[in-house]
Amino acid sequence: MIITVTPNPSIDRTIHIDRLERGKMIRARAAASEAAGKGLNVSLALATEGIDTTAVLPLAADSATVYLGLLADAVPITVVPVKGATRVNVSLVEPDGTVTKVNEPGPRLEPEDVDAILAAASAILGSGWIVGCGSLPPGASEDFYARLVASAAPRGRRVAIDTSGGALGAAVCAGATLIKPNGAELEELVKRPLATVGDVVTAARELIARGCGAVLVSLGPDGAVFVDADTTAHAEASVDGVVNTVGAGDALLAGFLAAGGEADALSVAVAWSVAAIRSAGTRMRPVAQADRAAVIVHQRVDSARRLRS
Repeated sequence: MIITVTPNPSIDRTIHIDRLERGKMIRARAAASEAAGKGLNVSLALATEGIDTTAVLPLAADSATVYLGLLADAVPITVVPVKGATRVNVSLVEPDGTVTKVNEPGPRLEPEDVDAILAAASAILGSGWIVGCGSLPPGASEDFYARLVASAAPRGRRVAIDTSGGALGAAVCAGATLIKPNGAELEELVKRPLATVGDVVTAARELIARGCGAVLVSLGPDGAVFVDADTTAHAEASVDGVVNTVGAGDALLAGFLAAGGEADALSVAVAWSVAAIRSAGTRMRPVAQADRAAVIVHQRVDSARRLRS
């Protein structure tokens, strides 16, 4: 069982346009809405591939009917009722796969709401991963994910965290089993630009020295790098037909955990991210053989290779 925790779920509105022009009236070619949020996206990808999962999330009263209708029982969820309205995130997608996103902040959580979300995750029985994902809504402090890590420790469960900024830094110091930053988030944590694959590996090792167990870095067109105390691995994919990059990082993390959460899971993780970027919306379609065939696992990490992303 893989449990995901999404403190700031969303309704993702994906709008396909011909071209983004500031200050102009733009006619959409197509549009769709989905129940989303980074942790929920991970659970949806897992469920699509037949992996046992459940998603813990707050559900705002004013949006509950719409959100649950969009979710359509695609994945089991544990709901913490909160006040307000679930945020709506808008993705403007151009034909070449370029995405412009506008994300709302989300409803404010009260301290008792935060406590209830963490308690709901702790109450689910079983072994496996607990995965905390996404931005924090107003009212949730930066120690939210650190508290999630601490609550899992007595049960011996492994915890993966995918967030950014101070919340990610706190999870590192709290001893998260795995963190999954992208390149920009990793730069923010180590407070310097990262120009090469070697720079990424060095930065990841710094975070391991601060307390986390391993680092999975998503690097867009440069693929993904995994680093733990003993291993360094790099995989990427040559992808045509990019449709929508939103959700690719969530699929990467889902595939990595589904395949065991170790270095040899990296090829599966990248294949899942390929499936995601070939999907029209936030939700990953089933992984196909063509997605797996696109993955290249490097036998040696080229530390001098410059990053394109």
